[in-house]
Amino acid sequence: MKPNILLIEDDEGSRFGFMRYLSKAGYFVREASCLSEAMRAVLAQRFDAVLLDLNLPDGNGLDWIIELRENYQYVPIIVITGHGDVPVAVEAMRRGADNFLTKPVNMEDLEVFLRKSLELGTLRRRCLANERLERKDSIYFGESDAIRKVIDLASLAAKTDSSVLFMGETGAGKGVLARWLHDNSVRSSAPFVDVNCSNLKGDLLASELFGHAKGSFTNAVQDRQGLIEIADGGTLFLDEISDMDPGVQAQFLKVIEDRQYRRLGEVRVRRSEFRLICATNRDLLEETQKGNFRKDLYFRVNVLLIAIPPLRERPEDIPGLVLSIFRNLGFSSQGISPQIVKMLQGYSWPGNIRELRNVLERAILFAHGKPLAPEHFSSLDSSKLLVQQQKNLRDIEYDYIQTVMTRSGGDTRKAAESLHISRATLYRKLKKCKTDR
Repeated sequence: MKPNILLIEDDEGSRFGFMRYLSKAGYFVREASCLSEAMRAVLAQRFDAVLLDLNLPDGNGLDWIIELRENYQYVPIIVITGHGDVPVAVEAMRRGADNFLTKPVNMEDLEVFLRKSLELGTLRRRCLANERLERKDSIYFGESDAIRKVIDLASLAAKTDSSVLFMGETGAGKGVLARWLHDNSVRSSAPFVDVNCSNLKGDLLASELFGHAKGSFTNAVQDRQGLIEIADGGTLFLDEISDMDPGVQAQFLKVIEDRQYRRLGEVRVRRSEFRLICATNRDLLEETQKGNFRKDLYFRVNVLLIAIPPLRERPEDIPGLVLSIFRNLGFSSQGISPQIVKMLQGYSWPGNIRELRNVLERAILFAHGKPLAPEHFSSLDSSKLLVQQQKNLRDIEYDYIQTVMTRSGGDTRKAAESLHISRATLYRKLKKCKTDR
């Protein structure tokens, strides 16, 4: 991937020389002749480094450095100045510039400075990511072994740019975990763009993702950026990707492969360097076997699979989740009794954490400021109360096998190894359980 450089230089001859040399050296270069153009450029796309002339027609680049450094902490800034302005260049470094070159600029020196500066930017991004990972996060996920494994995998993913697929039931926290992963990655200062593929179909989803040109369809009265474009440099989160229409799947596969796309009704090719995170409440491998999801797209999005266990499988996390939700709602949790905690742990939570939050919020409203009592939880569906002892052994075995299959991403070889049985035995058990149920 070629580094993206913003060149800010008002002299047309110098700007042409820089552009020609840097382009041949393997850089993408966006040019600006004044501060206002430069400011618009940094809002429109992400840059890996900035080459900044100080004396510009609409102001002094020196005054912009502090703002640039505050908003883009890890982007290297190289100042270009005249021989007599060395003290000014030193002041520029005090304000946040990383280095300076004096005119006339030796192009070989420029490339060395630029290469070193890009290495510095990479180190800065890694340091920022490590600081965020080491910082105690306010989001509480739980302390069970199952959820700790999920967080460990998410922490590992935060250190890379690989595509991640979260698989779990509705309300299990896939969106929250995706946002946490972004906030703890090197892309945290860039946009986090969330798209729910189940809410938009066909051309509507395509227009939302790719954007469109004015006049490309009846209601396209002006050019519009797509969410892929907005996510440049940041994270694109596709929730419920299993609901993406086949036609859009084919278009999006091309974007993942080349990081290039076109707005609807436009011939210009654009680039977007986003990090992809997807989520689904279905078994994507099963969807590919049914023909509902492209296999080639499945392998692109499923670089790292993280299966989030449902809340009913980790009741030990419920007390901590209750305390966390109460804190977020501004409610004191001191009045909750062990009886209520036990009742909550005995519920199956088909809506998972989202349902738990709704139930607690409703109970607080019913309590009118008084300590919570069991009658305040009348909204719980009594038919969903877990009575594990009533399950027969075959049901328990089937449920466990299904859980292992989900965590293995549908891979029967991995599931069989986790269960310490042969694949033939696994197939036989699955077939028998389905026949008996």
